[in-house]
Amino acid sequence: EPLLIVQRTGVALMIDPDRARAVQALLQAEPIDLVLCDDGLQHYGLGRDLELVLIDAARGLGNGRCLPAGPLREPASRLESVDAVLYNGGTTQADAFGFSLQPSGLVEIVSGRVLPVNHLASLQAVHAVAGIGNPERFFATLEALNWRPIPHPFADHAVYTAEQLSFAPELPLVMTEKDAVKCRAFARPGWYYLEVQARPCDAFIAWFDEQLARLIPVHT
Repeated sequence: EPLLIVQRTGVALMIDPDRARAVQALLQAEPIDLVLCDDGLQHYGLGRDLELVLIDAARGLGNGRCLPAGPLREPASRLESVDAVLYNGGTTQADAFGFSLQPSGLVEIVSGRVLPVNHLASLQAVHAVAGIGNPERFFATLEALNWRPIPHPFADHAVYTAEQLSFAPELPLVMTEKDAVKCRAFARPGWYYLEVQARPCDAFIAWFDEQLARLIPVHT
């Protein structure tokens, strides 16, 4: 994921289990005025100006219990003190913003060519690989593009080998961009990843712009 973020955005990035130490290293190395900390909510040694929570709208809070009895890292009551909640795949509500991931291109891993999402023929059977938190969401996205995915779900953060991805029959293979980062060294022609763009609702964009204007002074 860190490599994917850098490749997509070109931003300065720091990895350290001690999040506060990571921020200090960034401030010393780069002229930055905004730090985004992925999975930083529960790192209370890290100062923060805004707390944002992203929830999968399809799965919600699961059984509502914390690890290891459930999927949560903190009690559901923690949502009452954050600044904003976004629902991936949901619509804007009184207490939360809608957010979606929209397919924007089909990228051949070997060549890096960015092809239209409809590059593969309608009703094309494809091998579909997903090592993410909710693989079914990826498979459903491919079905919505009118392909016929043969699903191959893997554990979140799975590390792959060429042998693991040698499926029969021989068909185009489509994976997530997160998975493709780990497969570039042995990718074959006909292997693709689905590029997606994050699309927060207009209400969140307006709200977030207001927060940035408040937090980051404009020097004239």
